[in-house]
Amino acid sequence: MKRRAFWMAAIFFSFSLFSTSPTSAAGAAQSAKAKDAAEQSRDLSGVWFTQGSVRANFSFEGASAFLPWGEERFKAGPQKDTLVVLCIPPGVPRVWTEPYPFEIIQLQGRILIVYEYQHLIRQIFTDGRDHPQDLTPTYMGNSVGKWQGNTLVVDTIGYNDKTWIDGSKHPHSDQLHTVERIERVGHDVLKIEVAIDDPKTYVKPWTVQRIFDLKPGWEISEQVCEENNTYLFPPDNSKSEK
Repeated sequence: MKRRAFWMAAIFFSFSLFSTSPTSAAGAAQSAKAKDAAEQSRDLSGVWFTQGSVRANFSFEGASAFLPWGEERFKAGPQKDTLVVLCIPPGVPRVWTEPYPFEIIQLQGRILIVYEYQHLIRQIFTDGRDHPQDLTPTYMGNSVGKWQGNTLVVDTIGYNDKTWIDGSKHPHSDQLHTVERIERVGHDVLKIEVAIDDPKTYVKPWTVQRIFDLKPGWEISEQVCEENNTYLFPPDNSKSEK
């Protein structure tokens, strides 16, 4: 357990410290210019959509083996088939596999991610706060973020155990802890790596990845999960025409 905790802490807190002491106006100007460039490179804003196969599950090659609780939960997976089609939020990291665009909006002290899927809105606090001590478990968890160079590192805990890692029915418990590394690796390319740690479900942590393309002309549309949803509102076949 100590090794696991150290591993996750290293991902989130491995920040490099730099100190500059400009001694002239030219040095100060150069420092300000570098700061502006760094802020621009930290711009994740825009509408993004998955690159490659739509609705592809994560690759579990090299993923962790199950612990007994996880194995039992996995075998019982088919009992939970209808959670998402019943408009239950997908959770993290499964939300990154949904075939809908999302928009990142950067504000002072927080970042919003607006997912077209179920019109979910996720808050990532970047004002230096830590997780609350009395979290109520939720589908999307509680997220705080810090910058490591040009990468936004998002630490999330406080999940409930009602979702899957992705559509392949790999379960997780309420002890799930994710660390997402969100980086703009090119002007039009966003890379998201998710470190998954669940000491109740899996033997060890592992990492999955997704690549997204910038869609400059796109906007987030209204997506109503309940509309025309035959899982929620089965058709009444008894009223068929004679």
